[in-house]
Amino acid sequence: MRRVEVHIKTSFGEIVVEGENPQEVISLLEAFPKDFVENISNMVSSKLVPSVAVQLKGIIEFTTEGPVLVAREKLTHYEAIGLILYASEGRQNTAAQVQKLLESSGIKCMVPARLNEMVKRGQVFKPDPKRPEFRLTVQGERWIEDEVLAKLRGKMT
Repeated sequence: MRRVEVHIKTSFGEIVVEGENPQEVISLLEAFPKDFVENISNMVSSKLVPSVAVQLKGIIEFTTEGPVLVAREKLTHYEAIGLILYASEGRQNTAAQVQKLLESSGIKCMVPARLNEMVKRGQVFKPDPKRPEFRLTVQGERWIEDEVLAKLRGKMT
């Protein structure tokens, strides 16, 4: 008798299960853990998603001080602050550190004032009001990815 093959299409590709007969294929499928496809999908996507450093190449340079802007394009103060926060660990940083990183990037700006305006726009927030860190909101991350980085990448190509 010929081997039996089952091809299962998934978001990341195809899983092929084969056996000597239909019963063997069914028993193999029953042996899969409940979250098998989800786990494999997560594993595959984590390996294929480019790291932040690769995504920001030519825009941000990672230094011992922190992320520094190297993009030659003209950026608004909001975009520059957003990019620094986006590239910072945990997508957050203090106003003083952002100010220092922008100065290292050759940008002079009133960071505390811009951050307060960005809070009103819903782009950043303070995770702990008692601490000086500001963090990008989900909306802020989307703004950086969909608008700012898209604009910069468009000019880089």
